[in-house]
Amino acid sequence: MKYTYRPWRFFLTVFVLTWLFWIAAAVVSRTPTGAGASMALMLLGLFVPSATAIVTVLKSKSAALKLDFRQKLFGAFRVRPLVVLRAIAVFAGVIAASILLSTLVGESLNQFAFVEDFSFSIGGVSTLLTLVLTALLEELGWRGYAKDAIASYCSWWKASIIFGAVWAMWHLPLFGIAGTYQNIIMSQNPLYAASFIVGIIPMSFLFTWVYVKNNRSIFACMIFHFFVNLLQEQIAMTQITKCVETVVLYAVAVVVVACNKELFFDTKHVGNLLQETEQQGGRHYV
Repeated sequence: MKYTYRPWRFFLTVFVLTWLFWIAAAVVSRTPTGAGASMALMLLGLFVPSATAIVTVLKSKSAALKLDFRQKLFGAFRVRPLVVLRAIAVFAGVIAASILLSTLVGESLNQFAFVEDFSFSIGGVSTLLTLVLTALLEELGWRGYAKDAIASYCSWWKASIIFGAVWAMWHLPLFGIAGTYQNIIMSQNPLYAASFIVGIIPMSFLFTWVYVKNNRSIFACMIFHFFVNLLQEQIAMTQITKCVETVVLYAVAVVVVACNKELFFDTKHVGNLLQETEQQGGRHYV
């Protein structure tokens, strides 16, 4: 039987469970001894997308969906290293352009440096470990099921817009958890928080580009996600520059879409994602 993706059920499950954990974490984080419990609750929320994707796939009774999931995660033939490196280079270019443009509003070129420490710490857990877990767990859920569930009904362009908006909203409770990056920037200036949320939408297009260019590889997106987070943390950008970066991201997303029109606007994949896997990896975009 042909499998039917159910995006509404998936996202409803993810939002309800994640937000329950994160709202509880926000409450606990305000108590004198709640740092450890807050971190545990936050991690449980972070596990929700991947756990929901895995359970959805395993309970689907669809051999095609299970095969597709395995190949997306473990199929090394899907990963195109040069494409991943190109995407990382593009994001590094976004950061460089943002720093240069920020000098027009009084920011310093000293931002072209690595910071000595990370900008946040939660419950004593290594920030680097947090960045690794974020990349692994989010991508296992988002690319493991969510993105395909949307794209099975529309073009990758529309899927990128829809997923970007949903992904942005998913982060909202983090602004209330003491010690998170989102909470810190919210306390500094609400504009910084707004820039973070708005900037997620163009990032959705970049992730779509990496995902489809690598024949829908989860692992390729994990690598890209980690380096995006790492560069954001290790380059000494000010929050003003990160607001500039949001504008640059939109410009780069437009260029990426313009240079990959077939990828983003083609609809031949609609309703055929699993059939493409069964036909040995589907179409390859150059």
